[in-house]
Amino acid sequence: MQEKHRSEGLQRWIIAGMVILVLLVSAYFVFVPQGKANPDQQPINFPHKTMVQAGITCVFCHNTALKSPAAGMPSVQLCMGCHQVIDPTNPEIQQLKGFWDRQEPIPWKRVNQLQRFVYFSHQAHVVAGGINCETCHGDVGSMGVAVPVVNMNMGWCLDCHEKQPNADQLKDCIVCHK
Repeated sequence: MQEKHRSEGLQRWIIAGMVILVLLVSAYFVFVPQGKANPDQQPINFPHKTMVQAGITCVFCHNTALKSPAAGMPSVQLCMGCHQVIDPTNPEIQQLKGFWDRQEPIPWKRVNQLQRFVYFSHQAHVVAGGINCETCHGDVGSMGVAVPVVNMNMGWCLDCHEKQPNADQLKDCIVCHK
């Protein structure tokens, strides 16, 4: 009898320990920043403003935003498709050409970053939701350097989802936490 009581007590301690471990790991992902990039340290000084003034839309370069969760970064091939002809002597374009010649991707630094446990789909927001890029990223076309303009946290997302039709299903935890 005493053996059974001791076994049940041990099981309770194991369960309590597991719960505490899950809470600690969860707190780490919620409260510890997962790495904010310094957008001033990009490998190439990319002029969003010049591109916007030329009539190039966000999805021309970030074309996977229309068909996948990630907006993606343009390939060096896409950039060089235009810049073999447009302003090829510009020092920044020469730097771009260096990546092209070496057949290396450009090592861009992330400007906006969500916590690792958050699922976000650009496709769902841009195509299905009809939300424009500026809603979350600000007027990048007028920025000298692209910087985060909103604190993309759960409260900010929920505020936006509140304003949408069918808001009840958009507030289900599984929508963002997969």
